[in-house]
Amino acid sequence: MNCRFLKKRMMCASVLCSVGLVSVIYAGEKPNVIFIKTDDQRRDSLSMTGHPVTKTPNIDQLAKEGVFFENAFITSPICGPSRANFMTGQWERKNRHGFTFVSNNPLTYEVFDNSWLMRLKAAGYFTGYIGKNHISVGATKERNRYMQEHIDFCYMRSGHLGFDLMKKKEFQNLKNSSQVEGLFEATDVFLRPGKDKDYFFDNAHASMADFLAHRDDDKPFALSINFNLPHAASIGGMGAKQSDPEMYRSLYNDVKDQFVMPETYSSEKTSLPDDVFRQDELMNYYSIKESFLHSKMIKMARAVTAIDLFVGRLRTQLEEMGLAGNTILVLASDHGLLLGEHGLGGKTFLYEESIRIPMIFHSPYFPGSVRGTTVDELVVGQDLPATILELCSVPVPGMYQGRSLVPLIEGKKVDWRKEVFCENLFTDQGYPRMEAVRGTEWKYIRYFSKENDRKQYLPDASINGEQPIYEELFNIKDDPKEKHNLAANPEYRSILNQYQTRCRELVTELAE
Repeated sequence: MNCRFLKKRMMCASVLCSVGLVSVIYAGEKPNVIFIKTDDQRRDSLSMTGHPVTKTPNIDQLAKEGVFFENAFITSPICGPSRANFMTGQWERKNRHGFTFVSNNPLTYEVFDNSWLMRLKAAGYFTGYIGKNHISVGATKERNRYMQEHIDFCYMRSGHLGFDLMKKKEFQNLKNSSQVEGLFEATDVFLRPGKDKDYFFDNAHASMADFLAHRDDDKPFALSINFNLPHAASIGGMGAKQSDPEMYRSLYNDVKDQFVMPETYSSEKTSLPDDVFRQDELMNYYSIKESFLHSKMIKMARAVTAIDLFVGRLRTQLEEMGLAGNTILVLASDHGLLLGEHGLGGKTFLYEESIRIPMIFHSPYFPGSVRGTTVDELVVGQDLPATILELCSVPVPGMYQGRSLVPLIEGKKVDWRKEVFCENLFTDQGYPRMEAVRGTEWKYIRYFSKENDRKQYLPDASINGEQPIYEELFNIKDDPKEKHNLAANPEYRSILNQYQTRCRELVTELAE
């Protein structure tokens, strides 16, 4: 919505305002919300964040018209926990939703009922969830069912979707099989479920047919769109079907030589001792062989560009439907991953490539002074629920550990966090348990014995004074690539002690 149109509407309507500038809601017209969540998308994957090849004009434009968070982090950089943190506003050691294969811990009904999506439903919103799900709720074997029964339009599959959606029974009612295009089709059905969409509902698989309600035009809506891209598990079949758009076969082929190995790449040795981690224990699709990694980078770039096109199509559709002037858009990734940095592949590691993500908030109610701004403070995925609720003038549950970003968006000087606590509690696939404190100048990481931890879920172990087997300390201001571990350097002993102490404090504070 442009400023002139906003001023005109403000003259004609009764207006309810929050204390600040950005949460403006017209009487009887609450804003819609669409949260677009990508999978394994690194912060540096966009044109605007410096990717040398990938083109993302629509996401870049979203940021130019909204607010970009320069220092946005995921505190549990692996699929299930990170998505649960986004949903609940809590750290993993609080909500206890680990990666299912190890933790077997679902969210409680109470925690899920206080998620941002359910709080909006309680406030009168029509809710939707589309795509990948890695969140379990309740103590029954059918852990998807509670979500399905309480979300109005629930079109999802647990685990990986694959590039060809129609290989999965849940998505066989689609006309478009490629993931991005198929999820756009489902989004289109959610937004405008007219008579031409009867096929979608009539052909829905029996396992989900009862969970696909038609949107109520009289209600505001809240929709979570969840991609399984550019995750490596979904790029393998990219372009294999003749019906796949040509871009999935040929995009960026003419600039292949511009996809280069990272500065800290090593195909022979990781930066970690063998008793902490060995790359050869990881899954094959996290291989860091140069030829494999090069092909993977190209396919991931195609996937990111496809998501960018999705964003452009979505914004056009919202305009055509007359919804753009009242719809908040949020874009973020569930985490990044390593592409050979430090001689490593995969996720869960608490290096910058894994924990730092793109994050954008766009609202038609942001005034001109806010649009196109960048926020430098340290923010986390857990801050999104409180922010969304405040932008919709819905009370924020006291159980949230994340904080609303609205004051930062408004440019206010507020007392904000000085560091971010990150953790990996997933102990399968050779990953060690890890904890980190990331400040603005320093980062401290500690690792625990993978042999003792293997396939166990131990969120409380370090609370009891457990000692790490390895530590790292980086001056990320002077050494942003985290090449020089200063933990053993006596010159930095006081800084190491400071971060060790802070880490011990946070493992307890965030569990309470």
